[in-house]
Order: sequence, then C-alpha cells, then structure tokens
Amino acid sequence: MQSATIPQNVIDQTITTISEKFPDEAARIEKGVRHSASLWRDRDGDVNQFSSFCVENFIGEEESLDLFFEKVSRNLEILNGHFNQISLELLEPLHLRYGEVTPIDEVFGGFSPGAHLDEDLYSSKIAFRITLNFPYYSLSEKEELGKDWSRKQWAYARLGDFFTSRVPAELKQEVSRVGSNSDVYISAYNIYAGQLEDNEGKKPFPEDMVLLSHWNLRDELKANYPLGIQGLHKQKMIYEVMKRIIDQTIPREVIDSDEYVWNPFSNRVTKGGQVVTIEREPDTRYKQIVDNFKALKAIDKYTPLDTYIKRKFEGEMEIAQPEVETLFVKFLESDVLKEVGLLISERLKRPLEPFDIWYDGFKSRSTINEDVLTAKTRNRYPNTETFDKDLPVLLTQLGFSNEKANWIGERVSVDPARGSGHAWGAAMKGQQSHLRTRIPESGMDYKGYNIAIHEFGHNVEQTISLYDMDYYTLNGVPNTAFTEALAFIFQKRDLQLLGIETNNPRQEALQTLDVLWSTYEIMGVSLLDMRVWKWLYKHPDATPGELKQATIRLAQDIWNNYYAPVYGMKDEPILAIYSHMISYPLYLSAYAYGNIIEFQLEQHLKDNDFASEVQRIYKQGRLTPNEWMQEAVGSSLDVEPMLLSAEEALKEM
Repeated sequence: MQSATIPQNVIDQTITTISEKFPDEAARIEKGVRHSASLWRDRDGDVNQFSSFCVENFIGEEESLDLFFEKVSRNLEILNGHFNQISLELLEPLHLRYGEVTPIDEVFGGFSPGAHLDEDLYSSKIAFRITLNFPYYSLSEKEELGKDWSRKQWAYARLGDFFTSRVPAELKQEVSRVGSNSDVYISAYNIYAGQLEDNEGKKPFPEDMVLLSHWNLRDELKANYPLGIQGLHKQKMIYEVMKRIIDQTIPREVIDSDEYVWNPFSNRVTKGGQVVTIEREPDTRYKQIVDNFKALKAIDKYTPLDTYIKRKFEGEMEIAQPEVETLFVKFLESDVLKEVGLLISERLKRPLEPFDIWYDGFKSRSTINEDVLTAKTRNRYPNTETFDKDLPVLLTQLGFSNEKANWIGERVSVDPARGSGHAWGAAMKGQQSHLRTRIPESGMDYKGYNIAIHEFGHNVEQTISLYDMDYYTLNGVPNTAFTEALAFIFQKRDLQLLGIETNNPRQEALQTLDVLWSTYEIMGVSLLDMRVWKWLYKHPDATPGELKQATIRLAQDIWNNYYAPVYGMKDEPILAIYSHMISYPLYLSAYAYGNIIEFQLEQHLKDNDFASEVQRIYKQGRLTPNEWMQEAVGSSLDVEPMLLSAEEALKEM
C-alpha cells in the first residue's frame, strides 16, 4: 500500500482533539482517523488541512450520523446503479447475439465508465467524510465483533468497506480492458463438433453442433453417458479436443470455424478432402492469464491487501486463501471419494476415464435421452421471449406465491447470449436483473435450458437481496459462492420445472453423491486456479509459454495427488480446461464453496417451505460467510456434513 503522507504525531493529536469532544466515540474516532490518514495524499491538502478536516467533519451525534448514513446510502445507490447500467449497455454487442463484433465494440467493452468515480469521490472529500465516520473493519474484526452487531451496525460496517483503497483510474481501466479482451476471446472459442473426424474418417457428431469451450464441451460429454459404447467414443474425442486446447496444439484455424475437418486424435486437418498444414494456437490462452495477472498486480501497492490473491479471498470472499486451500485438501483426501469412484466404475461397467470427473449418472436426467429433453425444451422455448414470459410460472412451480412470482419476474429480463450465458444483477432499485441465455434458431436445447435455470437462480438471489434489503449497504450476499449455491439449487430442479417427476426411493442418496462428485471435480480445478496464481506471483515475468508448462505441471501434480488414487492413472491435465481461469481470475473457488453451501442449504430446505425460506435466507445480505450460514441454517461452513452424508448414501446404494 502507498505510504501515507500524514505523520504519526499529527494523527495522534487529531484523535485526541476529537476524542475530547466525543469521549464515548473514542474507538470509532481512532479507526476513522487512522484509516483516513492512510488514504490521504499530498494533493488532498497538507497535514494541517487533514487535521482540520477530521475535527470539522467527524459526526459524534447518533441522530446526525443516522441521517448522514441515509443520505450517503441513497447517493451511492444512484451512482452504482447508473454506472452499472452504462457498463451493461456498453457490453451488449459483446455479450448479446446482435450482429458482428467489431473492433470498436471491443474498445467500448473494455472501457470502464466508473474508473474515475472513486478518485473523484476522494478529490471532492466525499470519500473522506465516509472513511472518517464509518471506518473499515478487517475480516478478523468483523468475525469477532459481528456476532453481536445489529442490522444497522452491519450496514454501517459495510459502508466502511466502500473505500478501503485508492487505486489510480488508469489502472482500473487497464483491468477492465484486459478483462474484456479475455471475455471476448473465450466467448468466441467455439468448436464445430460436426467437423470433428475420428481415425476411421467418421464424424460422430451432428453436422450443425457447435460447442463453446469449455462449457458446451463438458455438457456434451455429460450428455453421452446414456449412449453406451457410442457415447464413450464421442467422450474420448471431446477429451482429445480438451487436451489440444490445454497444451495449445489445437490448430488455430479450427477455432470458431467450420471450414476445416479436424481429427483431434492425430491433429490432422483437411479441407475439401485435402490435408492442409495449419499453425497451432500460439499460447493465446495463457497470454490472457498473463495479461490479467499484470493488470491486477499493478494495483497491489495501492491496497491494504497487497496481492490479488488476498483481495480475492480475504477481501471479496472474506475467507483467507490458506483456509480455503486447507478445506479443499481435507475434502480431496477423503477416503469416501475412492468408494464413490468404485461405485461409478461399477455403474459404467468399465474403468474410470479422466473425463469421468463430470460423471452425470447420479442425476435424474441421466437415464433420459437428451434428445427427448431437447425436444421438450425447444417446443416450450423457441426464443428468449417465451422463456422470459415463463419466469413467473417457474417460480410458482417452486412454491412462490403468484404475487411474489410476478414481482420477481417483472424485475428479470431475458436476453439472447453470444456466449454460454450469465446473470447480470441490478445495482439499484428500479433496474432489471438480466438473464443471458444462448438459444439457437431451432429453439432452446436442453443444455441451454439447464444453464438458463442456473442463471435464473442467480437472478432470484440478485432481486431478493437488493429489493428486499433493509439497508442498501447490505445488499447482495457475502460472496459469489452464496449466489452460486442458489443457482445450483435451482439448476437441480430443472426436470421438475419441465414437469418431469422422479419417484426413485434412493433419490436423496443419489443427490448427495451427485453433489459430492461435482464438488470433487470443482475443488481440484479451484486448487489449480489458486496454485497458478501463486506461481505467477513467484514468476512475475513469466511468458505465456512458461505459464503453459507450469499450468500443465501443476494440473498433473494435483491430479496425481488427489485423483490418481481414485482413477488409477497419472499425469492427466484435464483440470486445466476451465475457461474461468482465462476470463474470471480466481473465480472457481466460488463454485466449490457454492457446492458446500448448496448442500447445507438443501439439508435445511428439505424440512422447510422452499419459497419462504429462500426469501428469508437471501434477505440477510452481506454478512460474513460464517455469520450468514449461522443465521441461515444454524451451522458454520464445513465439508463434514457432505462427507458424512455421502458415507450414509453409499450404504444405501
């Protein structure tokens, strides 16, 4: 963090002067003055001006402080809301299926309209009025003190989180530009599956099938489990595609193109029946990670959490990174995973393959031909308008009242996505949350429907945790894992929402094993994500090629330690395929935590009314993760409940 310009003796004297006037506020005065001093720069005024500012602007009367808080909350909502709307609309050409993406679209997509906002608020002294009166509490302080805080005290503490660092606007712009470039790169990483050829010259996939990496590749792999040997052949072909993407031996001209026939086993490319020579992709995948690393590392010296790793975990997730890694390793070392692996192998009637990290056979839909499901979804949702219109109906099927279902549905808009789809929340009351989903001209296929229901879960959380919140500064959830949890909970009910009911007496056991196995997969991927970033901080000048080799080696090491004992083979790189590593730096741990939270929430929801409990729980807002869980289900975050339930489920199976 940049060194402060205010001498210690000036800080101490300022604290003493204010404390003499408001002796009952001594603790708040000290925190507020010290934090403000850490953010003050020479351009804000000299030391005497700093001291005078603090003495004149500290608010010691409760009634005046309340009024100040209300005014600031209102204005921050206005600013955040409108800047959010500007970004949303500027990114539409990149995120939505509206014609060709041009270079100017990419430039505007990488532009951050709010990059100068923080600095403007500091320059105008608005930010300092807030830091002085609503000081910043560290994660450890929140965890220690928060247990006894009222809702208002939590709201006050969250206002203190708005101004914890002072990052130059040009660095924020660079982060936005690089992030947008990565997003564009990933959203166009389509593999034309209909042009994939095996060693016998056969094309096993439908001619018009296009699969976005990695999401659709993974989902198509899942869809082939019911097809036996034929499905296994296609799964092996998809895995070869994945490995070519990971090691960047994929011919660059087959990406997002249907001009060539490609054999991913031999890497042979033909056009019009003639073999052609095409250069491999030049480590572009890893250049995106390097670019993001450099842009985010440049911010380090301007923040109290002096690495992006700390900012992501201690700051954003409010769980320290070593604690996250310890929890994940504890799970990955559990013996119950070997037993589940044996069960899956028995069910498949073959040894496990690396891509069985995505085994989908515990789900109700695993016994249903996906073509049947796709026929149903295409008939029901030929376009985004029909899906949009059906949102209230979906909610009533989950037990929401007609009034609440319509109320939420009116605050969510469905848009045609260019990529796999995502949810974009509102940042002020009066705005819509947006559900972006990919619907082909032939109508919504089952894969798209399954993802859309996941994103709808996000939208429901985004709407409840904004509109039903008692204080604006508490809006949202503790971190993204908590919104992922509700998205998983919705996604799990996709067949129910299609009107397909299952009456399997072992349904609960199957669901437990399903969550366990998907958690196993995503924890390994998350561990890789963290270790890649640790490696980058140790090798800040690494080239994309060097990062590629390190990523593959780290992926193989994690595989050998935690997956080889279950799968029976070593040195597999599959954990490195996730696109989130490219365009959502250090996001993957949110999915792993989302699974843990989902499991604990599901255990609670099965004995309570679904709709009313979802509304109660997601009205809590931005408490710390453990405090949120205690209020939601009466226990802290832990993997033990899932592991113990899995042992019981295995006995039942």
